[in-house]
Amino acid sequence: MNQNIIKLFLRLAVSLGFLSAVADRFGFWQENVSVWGNWQSFLDYTQLINPFIPKSLIPFLGITATVAEIIFALCLLIGFKTETFAKLSGILLLIFAFAMCFSTGIKGVFDFSVLSASTAAFALSSMKEKHLEIDLFFNKTSL
Repeated sequence: MNQNIIKLFLRLAVSLGFLSAVADRFGFWQENVSVWGNWQSFLDYTQLINPFIPKSLIPFLGITATVAEIIFALCLLIGFKTETFAKLSGILLLIFAFAMCFSTGIKGVFDFSVLSASTAAFALSSMKEKHLEIDLFFNKTSL
């Protein structure tokens, strides 16, 4: 398969995965397909997988994770600094995987394909050739 198509697919897969999770915690998915369904349930889950974090810091942690997911997703969608944001996405997903693994066990990590998503992000970060990406600082697009 063409390397450019693979890179585009990886960008879409990682970014849409983040945006789907964000949409879920804001209640945009139907209840029957939702994991959290609302912000409070998301914060409760954040506390569950981070039991060592004081409860008073959980809202900050939830907001930080959500903002990061939105920024990373949008940058990957438009192809802005793809290598950097793919690497940051891989790190964020790996942090999620470790938090899930150490708090609730490895099954959730596998069920939600967190390691696969992290690996996809790291693979994307290693693809150097530009395809349908934009660099806003130099105002050029690579097609």
